[in-house]
Amino acid sequence: MRVLAAMSGGVDSAVAAALAVEAGHDVVGVHMALSKNRDQFRTGSRGCCSIEDAGDARRAADVLGIPYYVWDLSDRFEETVVADFVAEYEAGRTPNPCVRCNEHIKFEALLDKATALGFDAVATGHYAQVVRRQVPDPAAPGGTRTVAELHRSPNDAKDQSYVLAVMGRDRLERSIFPLGGFASKDEVRAEAERRGLSVSAKPDSYDICFVADGDTQGFLRERLGSRPGEVVDTDGRVLGEHDGAYAYTVGQRKGLGIDRPADDGRPRYVLSVDTEANRVVIGAAELLSVDRIAGDQSVWLADDVLAAAAADPSRDGWFDAEVQVRAHGAPVAARVRAVAGDGGSRAGTEVELVDATLRGVAAGQSLVVYVGTRVIGQSTVVSAHRARLARAS
Repeated sequence: MRVLAAMSGGVDSAVAAALAVEAGHDVVGVHMALSKNRDQFRTGSRGCCSIEDAGDARRAADVLGIPYYVWDLSDRFEETVVADFVAEYEAGRTPNPCVRCNEHIKFEALLDKATALGFDAVATGHYAQVVRRQVPDPAAPGGTRTVAELHRSPNDAKDQSYVLAVMGRDRLERSIFPLGGFASKDEVRAEAERRGLSVSAKPDSYDICFVADGDTQGFLRERLGSRPGEVVDTDGRVLGEHDGAYAYTVGQRKGLGIDRPADDGRPRYVLSVDTEANRVVIGAAELLSVDRIAGDQSVWLADDVLAAAAADPSRDGWFDAEVQVRAHGAPVAARVRAVAGDGGSRAGTEVELVDATLRGVAAGQSLVVYVGTRVIGQSTVVSAHRARLARAS
């Protein structure tokens, strides 16, 4: 196959490209320039897309003996990922920019451009597995067809299936994740060192790549300006002031801008963010617990699971699964079903947690549904509440 290897300049993508070459594919490396104001060097593990990163990617491509190019996707990145990040916070929601980057950049702009240029697939350094299996082909009675399933990586600490779930079935079919079987990052670094790749000891990137200094509130303030407002408790009593409700997120504990402790001395957390009223409501930790979640803009990767649930009248579309609402959060047992949403048929998701609660679920977060290690689908959280707790009180 002709494979386009996305090379960030880090060790993961370099080893992924190497493994694609070793598998016999015709590989071309490409580095995505996502910022118009790239620094010469990264600051430790913060940031990405520096000129240093592009140089590291080029040196890795030279070692592998593959062609290498730099594609400027900075306009697309600003228009989709960064603009969405700012707009979501301004609306009082909590976005995940890595999810949007995978959706709009790596598996839309990059993959679609690769397909237009005649490539069969894109290889990336993500920690996830694509399992291809044979299923009956309804278009050919007695025949079969190959479908791709997205599964977790055996490397629990690095598993990235959560941020990949949004890519959809068509793009999953054209994706390769050569690191899917690696159980640890140390194994990947050892592989890079064995192959003579200079990035073998390079630090991982953390935090939001376009907020290199880690100051998300400062970044938002530069974009949205100062908007002073009130911090109140659940009874509406004013406890302090903020410089913009958009800078807060549900579940936040620090930096609340309050001038006195709670009456019981316990910590308080952000319970809700109303950017229209420019008001932040805070309260006790137990008020953050939810057991019902609704999502929209759903992307389903497992039609067979949905079809089996829909075909059984006793299930009314529900199936047993686990859900996860943070990239490295713990999965929680749940009942899930696909419903109509704002985007049309099956665009919505309903979740009922089973004998458990989740704390601090915010609108805008990505909710990913699993059955075992398999990713069933992804949805953007619209709302969450405490149905079971309310009945018990």
